[in-house]
Amino acid sequence: MRVDVDPEAAGRRAFYALLNSVVVPRPIAWVSSRSADGVLNLAPHSFFTVASVQPPMVQFTSVGRKDSLNNVEATGEFVVNFAAESRYEQINASATNFPPEISEFEAIGVTAEPSRTVAVPRVAESPVALECTLHTTLPLGDCTLVIGQVRNLAIDPAVLDGDHPDIQRLRPLARLGKDEWSTIGEVRSISRIRFADWPGHFTPPASTQQ
Repeated sequence: MRVDVDPEAAGRRAFYALLNSVVVPRPIAWVSSRSADGVLNLAPHSFFTVASVQPPMVQFTSVGRKDSLNNVEATGEFVVNFAAESRYEQINASATNFPPEISEFEAIGVTAEPSRTVAVPRVAESPVALECTLHTTLPLGDCTLVIGQVRNLAIDPAVLDGDHPDIQRLRPLARLGKDEWSTIGEVRSISRIRFADWPGHFTPPASTQQ
């Protein structure tokens, strides 16, 4: 028998912890941004996914009002840097609540690399960077959804197998519940099944015109 949890009865923090523990694993957007005063910011956001294919857009959610959100709204630009396993401790450190006048790039010791299409720099140590311009922000409850249009994808050739990224070379990090993180673990491959190939599927007869 299952345990039912009412979000209102549980309260914000308790239910938030439950959501974080069951909506897993979550990819991490390691977002670099620049304040209106020119201070660089870098922060991980684990509510992150693709928002649109054409035009290409990605989205991340700011839980509450964070520096990333303030900066993106002020400048209209940001970069999603790939969260690689090798940068585990630095990615975690960039979640520290530094005051806005302190740059996480300097505090955690990563290199700011010029982007090709936006003024916000990329993380040089990250194998992939999605350079984005702000498309829209959407307030939802106590959060804000940030949607950016991808203007350039910069990728390290070392993580490519031919012209396609290799998951074993990328080694992505993901967030779980509590203070838990995960790596890729076992990778399985399976092709989608077309309905025409579904065993025993019913093929309706061709319609006839009267």
